Amino acid sequence: MSGACQDRLSRWQEIQKGLQFIQSTLPFPGSQDKYEVFIKDLVWNLFGEGNDVFKEGEWTKSIEMYTEALSVADYADSEDISIPAGLLEKLYANRAAAYLNIVPGLYDQAFEDCEKALQLNEGNYRALYRKAKSLKEMGRHQEAYEAVAKCSLAVPQDPSVTQLTQDLAKILGLKIRKAYVRSKVRLKRTNSNKPVQSATSKLVRTCFYSVTDQFTILELVFGVILFPMFMSTGPGVLDYTLHTEEHKCKKDALLGRIKHLPDKTWKLIRPRPTKTQYVGPYYICKEVAVGKECLYPGHCTFAYCQEEIDVWTLERKGFISRELLFDPFGPNSNVRLTVPKILQEHHGIFMFLCGVCFDHKPRIISKTNKDEPSLCSHPVTKHDFEDHKCLVHILKENTVRYSKIRPLSPHCQLDLCRHEVRYGCVREDDCFYAHSLIELKVWMMQHEHGITHESIVQEAKKFWNATASLQGAQLSSSQRRFGPPNLKMMFVCGQCWRNGQLSEADKNKKYCSAKARHTWAKDRRVVLVSSNERKKWTTVRPLPTKKPIPSQFEICMHVNAGKKCQYIGNCTFAHSVEERDLWTYMKENNIPDMDQLYEQWVQSQKPGWGDETSSNSVRENGKQIHMPTDYAEEVAGNHCWLCGKNCNSEKQWQQHITSEKHKERVFNSEDDQNCWQYRFPTGTFKVCERFLKSTCTEDDFCKLAHGEQELKEWRERREFLLMKLAKARKDHLIAPNDNDFGKYSFLLKDIK
Repeated sequence: MSGACQDRLSRWQEIQKGLQFIQSTLPFPGSQDKYEVFIKDLVWNLFGEGNDVFKEGEWTKSIEMYTEALSVADYADSEDISIPAGLLEKLYANRAAAYLNIVPGLYDQAFEDCEKALQLNEGNYRALYRKAKSLKEMGRHQEAYEAVAKCSLAVPQDPSVTQLTQDLAKILGLKIRKAYVRSKVRLKRTNSNKPVQSATSKLVRTCFYSVTDQFTILELVFGVILFPMFMSTGPGVLDYTLHTEEHKCKKDALLGRIKHLPDKTWKLIRPRPTKTQYVGPYYICKEVAVGKECLYPGHCTFAYCQEEIDVWTLERKGFISRELLFDPFGPNSNVRLTVPKILQEHHGIFMFLCGVCFDHKPRIISKTNKDEPSLCSHPVTKHDFEDHKCLVHILKENTVRYSKIRPLSPHCQLDLCRHEVRYGCVREDDCFYAHSLIELKVWMMQHEHGITHESIVQEAKKFWNATASLQGAQLSSSQRRFGPPNLKMMFVCGQCWRNGQLSEADKNKKYCSAKARHTWAKDRRVVLVSSNERKKWTTVRPLPTKKPIPSQFEICMHVNAGKKCQYIGNCTFAHSVEERDLWTYMKENNIPDMDQLYEQWVQSQKPGWGDETSSNSVRENGKQIHMPTDYAEEVAGNHCWLCGKNCNSEKQWQQHITSEKHKERVFNSEDDQNCWQYRFPTGTFKVCERFLKSTCTEDDFCKLAHGEQELKEWRERREFLLMKLAKARKDHLIAPNDNDFGKYSFLLKDIK
């Protein structure tokens, strides 16, 4: 299933849930503002669904969607909720178009909708055109001509309007003449196939922001084009005319170009795709790379130009914040950060921890003691909690990550600390710059609203309670739909399946339901799927782990030919249509393995079954990590903030910090791999003389640097890694006498 199809399916599910809720008498579990957002989103979703089915030629279905949206808008008005006039105008105008396309056309209804749209905006030329068409078909030619004449003045070069005008002129016996065509302004286009400003257009309230990385120098412009109204004047992609009226907009267009290159064209930088857990380097869309149109416009997670790759990479590392490129505190600022908005983007919770324990080297996580709430939960020191508490954001995604939120002071700078992002700031709490993106956003919110840390914690609790209540209210009493829409899914005992039996888990999910009572473990269960077409249960192998994951899965050529696959378990191609569809579903929904697929499937079968593994735990490398609750168990050991691991004894801590996996995390992260162009340093910091003479035959196995640029990068990488090592030693994440770092041991040697 493509990304666009998945979005359509998700939107349709949201529509069904929304309609089901407003048809009930249940009270809305939230504030009036949240209820208003909920109703408006429902109307927008119905409008979007109507547009999509209209494009597919399903006129009757589109009329149903537009009508439902208008009905919900009427209901919203009775609830003191005002739907934007612009949206209502579009609904009436688009429903009129659907009425006109039905055979025979419903011209009376189309005319009425056009009138309603024009009452909201008398300059809507689409409504004027459709009104004229309706009147023409109804035989009211003079009125039709008056309507199309107004439309022709607005869009004089539109061929449909011109044709209708001439047809009505012939009927009325009027003289037909040609229109005067003004000279056009030709606009340059970016790799993303969207027009940007020409060399003569200007920018207003732009913020020039230069970003210098080790290997990338970018020049970014964030703002709005002064004359951004482009009207099509012909069939060509460059046939636009430029209108110079000022208007209001979100001012959210980000343009970029690489400095010191002959090409001075500004490229549009789209928002970074965040609905995927992909951590590798970004690549150019293969269609755009060869000059074709992207197959998934609006949903493509590949970059359209090198500038987009560079900006996305910097954003992911936290080097730049798109929101801060435009002055967030300017006189016309639209940035309005709230606790719910922050938590929607950074999934997790705000809560208080003991600051003394948190700042300890190594870090200790302790909350309020469940027996003595005035003290922290550390079993030995028991610090006074109220005097030493600190606000912390706890991330609940792929790993456990605690981000301390320091108090906002007059000296704080609303920008990220570049040192902390890369290798750790030595100034720690004395640094005036934000040490994480979440801390920066909280500071911005406090700067604007003056909200206290106590209020932030309370707002966070209200947000999650409201979210849980809303999900519960919208939850159907029947089973929730999970998996590809064309497949049924079930998990059975693998041993029983080999014997020809279908045995699911018992009530406690410890054994299978067969008399043999096989253990119900992740390595002993298999997933079966059945399509609506074949109605036969088929096993599905685990999702291939080969990187990078293909953009789409294909059927194995041996299976397609009706033969047995020669690679059996090692084949990375799907062995059935059902297997291909489930793999695609898992990839698009960020489900990396069968274990997580099982957990989500269990939750979809009966609400609450998976609560013990979903609400208070996350996964890291396939293992469950239990998240802290309001009153956590007393922690006697240390917490590794690099790996998200708690150690309950000194022995366990020493085993952890001396493990190869932990040491690798000290020096390396996924984002670091995207920072460098050349090979990993070998420890011999000299240029290969044979390479300079083009006689080196060792290629990547050569111990010497292949050129001055590679040598320069090697020296920079060594300094970078040394800073990471110093940070780890300061935080006691490296044993004092440990100097064995494998391939990183060259850091301790003098450069020759």
